[in-house]
Amino acid sequence: LRRYLLHFLQLLEYVEESKLFDLGERDYASRVDLVAKVHGIYKAEKYIENVPASHRGEVVYRTLLANCVAIANVKKTEQVFNKMKDLGFPVTVFSCNQLLLLYKRVDKKKLGDVLTMMEKENVKPSLFTYKLLVDTKGAARDIEDMEKVIQAMQADGIEPDLLIQATIARHYIFGGYREKAEAILEQIEGDDINENRSACKFVLPLYAFLGKKADVERIWKVCEVNARLDECMSAIEAFGKLGDVEKAEEIFENMFKTWKTLSFEYYNAMLKVYANKKLFDKGKELAKRMGDDGCRLGPSTLDSLVKLYSDAGEVEKADSILHKLSYKNKIKPLYTTYLMLLDSYSKKGDVHNAEKLFSKVRQMGYTGRIRQYQLLLEAYLNAKTPPYGFKERMKADDIFPNRAVASLLAATDPFNRKNAMSELLD
Repeated sequence: LRRYLLHFLQLLEYVEESKLFDLGERDYASRVDLVAKVHGIYKAEKYIENVPASHRGEVVYRTLLANCVAIANVKKTEQVFNKMKDLGFPVTVFSCNQLLLLYKRVDKKKLGDVLTMMEKENVKPSLFTYKLLVDTKGAARDIEDMEKVIQAMQADGIEPDLLIQATIARHYIFGGYREKAEAILEQIEGDDINENRSACKFVLPLYAFLGKKADVERIWKVCEVNARLDECMSAIEAFGKLGDVEKAEEIFENMFKTWKTLSFEYYNAMLKVYANKKLFDKGKELAKRMGDDGCRLGPSTLDSLVKLYSDAGEVEKADSILHKLSYKNKIKPLYTTYLMLLDSYSKKGDVHNAEKLFSKVRQMGYTGRIRQYQLLLEAYLNAKTPPYGFKERMKADDIFPNRAVASLLAATDPFNRKNAMSELLD
C-alpha cells in the first residue's frame, strides 16, 4: 500500500511542479494527505508552509488533523486544532468528530469537553458523531446513557443507519439486554429480508453472538446462491463463532470457485476462526497458504497470527513473528496486538520481555494510553519484583493512574506493608 501511495504522491508532485493545471485547495489537501501517509505528519506540516496562502484553508489543515488522529498523536492533534482556531477557521463537525474519534481511543474523559465546545460553537452533531457516542457509551456498558444518545439523535431528526443499528444491537447483546437486541435485529431485517439484502451482512454475526444458529442458517440461505464477498466474510465469522468450523471452511473454499483470488481480509476471517478456536495446526497451515498464494499481510492478519501462537503458549514465537513480519512487510501492528502480547508476558511475570515490548509500543507511537502501564505493572506484580520509579515514569509521560493502576502501584510498592505484593497474590 505504501508503494502505491508513493507513486500517487510522485504523480501529484509532478503535476504541481509542472504547473500544467491550476490546483485548488482540495488538490493541495490530497498532497498533504499523501505526504502524511508516506513521510509522516511532520513532513506534511512542513509542506503546508509551501502551499499558496490563497489555498492554505480549512480543508488543508483538517486533512493534517485527520492524519494526526489516525496515528493517535494527541499532542500534535491538539496543536493543529488550536492552530486552526487561531487562524480563524470555523469549528466544523468534521474537526470535532476527529477529536471525538481520538479521545474515544485514548482519553474518554475529554469527550465531554468536545461536546461542550460543539454546543458553545453551535456545531450540530452528524450521523458519525452519534455513531461514535453510541459506540463509546455501549463499550462502557452504560446502556442508559447510550439510549439517551439515541433519543438525542432522533430528536435531531437523524435516523440511525444499518451500521448504527447493528452497533446498538451488539452493545445490547454484550450488556445482557437480549430482548432489546432481538427487537433491534427485527428492525434491521425489516418486513422481508429477501427484499432487504443489505442487512444480511450485519445480522449474521449478531445472531451468532446470541447463539441463534437457526437464524444464522436462515439468513445465510438468503445469500448462499449468489453470495457477496462481505456476506461470505460475515458468514465465516458467524459460523466460526457458533463453533461450526467445517461450515466456515466450506464457505471460505467456495469463495475461490466464484472469485478465484481473494485479498488478505478474507483469508484473515478464516484465520481468526482458527485463532479463536485455538486450532493451532490449521491456523499455521492457512498462514503458509497465504504466503504461497502471494497474499499481502495486513495488521489484522498479524493480530490473528500473534493470537494463534500466544494462545498455544508460544509467546516468544508470537513476539518474533510480530517483529519479523511487521518489519519485513512495513506494517504498523495494531495497538491491541501489542496488548495481547504484553498481557501474555504479564501473566508469566516476564518483566524483561514486558519492558522490551512496552518500549516498542511507545516507539510505534502508541502513547498516552493507560492500559499498557497497567499490564506492565501486572508483570512486576506477578514476578514479585518492585517497579522502582514507576510513578515517576507515569508522571513524566503525563499519565495519571485510574483506580486499577492506583491499586497496582500500592500493591507493588515495597515500602507499603499494608498492600504487600505477596498478600495481593495470595
